[in-house]
Amino acid sequence: MNKTMPTSILPQEASKMLIEHPNSVLIDVRSSMEFLFVGHPKGAIHIAWIDEPDWDINPDFVTEVRQLVLGGVCTEESQTPAIILICRSGNRSLEAGQLLLKSGLSNVFNIDEGFEGELNEQHQRSTLGGWRYHNLPWEQC
Repeated sequence: MNKTMPTSILPQEASKMLIEHPNSVLIDVRSSMEFLFVGHPKGAIHIAWIDEPDWDINPDFVTEVRQLVLGGVCTEESQTPAIILICRSGNRSLEAGQLLLKSGLSNVFNIDEGFEGELNEQHQRSTLGGWRYHNLPWEQC
């Protein structure tokens, strides 16, 4: 059976998975500006799903992920490590994960709350959920 949706996980579960399975890969799919200036999980690898200046879907996204996991981390598709995706709130990473699964990769996870979580009533992020909200290791430039 082919999966069409990445496995949903919470930020805390992703952090635990990265510690317990060090061959797992955390990919931040946000734009370059978000990754650099808003911050990102420590150890995350940046491969933008949609990026400036045109805000189009990265036509090389699947290729870049394949090169990362198949070229650098393992030698065979059957040994694909966990691919954990994160974006701001879990929406872009969900779309990116669906494409990875459709392209034949497996073991794909999506961090539902993302890095900053959903907006609260005052239209602020990082107050209801997300990697930063849960005080998981992160950094910024």
